[in-house]
Parts: sequence; C-alpha cells; structure tokens
Amino acid sequence: MTVLPETGYIPTDEDRASLDAWFAEYDAHSAKRDVERMADLAAFPLNLVSDDSAGDGRAAQWDREQFVATMTHVMREGSADITFESTRTPVFLSPAMAVVFTDSVMTTDEGTQRLRYADILIRRGGSWAFQTMIQGGWGDNL
Repeated sequence: MTVLPETGYIPTDEDRASLDAWFAEYDAHSAKRDVERMADLAAFPLNLVSDDSAGDGRAAQWDREQFVATMTHVMREGSADITFESTRTPVFLSPAMAVVFTDSVMTTDEGTQRLRYADILIRRGGSWAFQTMIQGGWGDNL
C-alpha cells in the first residue's frame, strides 16, 4: 500500500472524480492516437522531465506544435488499437494542483509495454490540464 504524503489539503470526492474523468478523456484520445485532442488537455508551455541514455537528468519545455509533432511520431499513426490499463495515485497539493503517479500497461497488436510516470496537473476555470510530464528514458528525445 502506498502511503501518500500529508500535503495539508484533503481532496473532496469531486476533486477525485474530476481528475479521474480527465484521465479517462485523455486515455480515450490516446487510444485513438488523437494527438490534437490530447494537446487540447495541456497547459502550454509544457514541462518535460526525464533522463537520457548517459544517465543524466534532462528537462525541456515544449509548445503545442512540438508536442503534437513529437507525440505523433512516438505514437506512430496506425490502425492498431491501443489499450491502457492504469493505476493512478494522485497527491493533491491544493484544489487546483495534483501530482499523479501512474503505473500503466499499454497494449497494441505489437505487444505489451509497462509504463511508470508522473504528471503534474493544474485546474483552471474548473477544468484540469496537464502541465508537466515526468518519465524516465525519454531524455535523448527532449
């Protein structure tokens, strides 16, 4: 069992439900490889944090155009379905900020891949948006 840190903010049922709904929408767009709709759910400039093949930490900021171009390449447009089975552990810092740790299994016709990553989301005007993506192994592409 994961013990969440005490942040001073106790999320409401609506906080958690709205975050779960956001991820369901994002996952649906990802499964369809609809990168433009995925980008609609971001707060740009987007921060990216990773490590590279030399073992050094890397960080970058992307605008929408770079996100769309890179994610289109990474997701390799095709007809094969993508499914995600994800377990998410959100840590709410406030009603408008959450760090979400995700353990996911992505399955395509080509096989299965396990993913572990974290996202920082912010809520603006009642809607969540991802602002920072953190995942190991992508630093050479930043």
